[in-house]
This record gives sequence, structure tokens and C-alpha cells, in this order.
Amino acid sequence: MEFADFVAARGSALYRYGYVLTGNAEDAADLTQEALMRLGDAWPRVRRRDDPEGYARTTMARLHISAWRRLRRERLVPQVPEAAYTDGAGDDTGLWNELKGLPPKQRAVLVLRYYEDLPDQEIAALLGVSRGTVRSQAARALDKLRVRVAALEPGRVG
Repeated sequence: MEFADFVAARGSALYRYGYVLTGNAEDAADLTQEALMRLGDAWPRVRRRDDPEGYARTTMARLHISAWRRLRRERLVPQVPEAAYTDGAGDDTGLWNELKGLPPKQRAVLVLRYYEDLPDQEIAALLGVSRGTVRSQAARALDKLRVRVAALEPGRVG
């Protein structure tokens, strides 16, 4: 398979993966483009292996982690969003919206664990952290999601 064929076949799936990691379309496009440029440079070597998509996804995760490690600051917005939580039946939009509210490290751990179905050891290696950090970040993220979702349920008390 040639590089152009790979991009045509798997580019949109990589973009969706980038969207899950970053939480917005612009950053997902940038992340996907950067990963594909790096993959293109390494294509002769990567093509001989069995999993060029795995290489691209690993590159994307590492690029994303590097970006939020550099930033590590809050993003200030001019207005606080006041949109209501909506979760359509069979639609994961609400879940992805809640994931966007998590810190980048926690979001990355959940995406790699539950979306990519990676074990803690692989996540730790990919993110450059210990397995304990992966577990604690996952636990904190799930706790935050539970609290946020419970607060949105009508009639639910504390």
C-alpha cells in the first residue's frame, strides 16, 4: 500500500481519533496533519511493519500530550457557556461534550483506555507516565464525570 492510499483509506478515522483526543475540530485537524506528515517521512520504514495506523495513532497521542504539557494553563474564554446538557438516545454527543470538560491528561487516559481499549501499561508507555498515574488519572476523570452527570439529572439529590 502506498502512502496516498493509506491516507485516503484511514485519514478520516485518524481525524476522528484526533477529535476524541483534542475535543475540537481545529486541533484535531492540526494533530492529524502533523501525524500524517511524520508518517509520510517515515513511510518506507513504517510500511514494512504490520500497523502503520498504530504508528499514526501513537504519534498523535504523543503529539497531543506534548502540546498540553507545554500549555498546562487554563484556557480563558470570554463567556462561560450555559448550554444545557443534552444526551440524545443512542447518541454519544453528550458523552463527548462531557469529556471535553476534563483536563487533557485525564481525557487522554480515558480515550486510550476506553476508546482505544489499551491496557494501563501501554497507556503509561505512550504518555510517558507510570501505571499508577494512569490509574489515578482514570479514577479522577471518572469521578468528575459521575459528579457532572449526576448534577445534570433532574430530581437527583446530591
